[in-house]
Amino acid sequence: MKRPTLFVTGTDTGVGKTHVSTALLRAARARGWRACGYKPVASGAERDDAGRLRNEDALALIEASGCDEPYEAINPYCFEPPLAPHIAAAEAGAQVDTAVLDAAADALASRHDWLLVEGAGGWRVPLNERVDFADWVASRGWGVLLVVGMRLGGISHALLSADAIRARGLRLIGWVANELPPRQDRLEQNLTSIESRIGVPLLGRMPEAARAPAQLGESLLGSVSSALLRDFGR
Repeated sequence: MKRPTLFVTGTDTGVGKTHVSTALLRAARARGWRACGYKPVASGAERDDAGRLRNEDALALIEASGCDEPYEAINPYCFEPPLAPHIAAAEAGAQVDTAVLDAAADALASRHDWLLVEGAGGWRVPLNERVDFADWVASRGWGVLLVVGMRLGGISHALLSADAIRARGLRLIGWVANELPPRQDRLEQNLTSIESRIGVPLLGRMPEAARAPAQLGESLLGSVSSALLRDFGR
């Protein structure tokens, strides 16, 4: 049976995808859903006491999911240097195989009610020499949520990302404004500029003072789940 799945992407790296993803996962758990986060590829990791590479974002998704999945099920490809995935993989003598990503996503979806997939960096980050995240997500047909880092340059990054997502024939269900420190000059004007042009609803604002408040997660989950359920089984 097809499971509702959400892909969370961002306008860039460090714009708050994991903050938004963990807020959604915690809200889903509070509703009694068996929700699971999935970080298919992560670069930038440290070794634990057993010498295994572990990525901070993937660990945050595991904690927010509250599931007992093994680390490798949540993050099949983990690379140590904080580089673009295809470069980090090449330096490790590896290559990201989308068949592995597909199999892991399908396995998680079979065991959970709802799957949240978090990308790495922005929308067009390469996975290997032939395929980028946009190619892979398009092949899956998932709904997409865009996290916009509210900082100088964010208007253009948001609009370009939205156009690129829709150009793949995917449903961009909405966007989240993440208010990054230091507070953006003319923040409200920047928000209005994006909102009036992007063509999809602003589903939530992540305030700088509270990275993942429960009330935001619940409100955002309501909007996201309604949009996904309209696509369910489409």
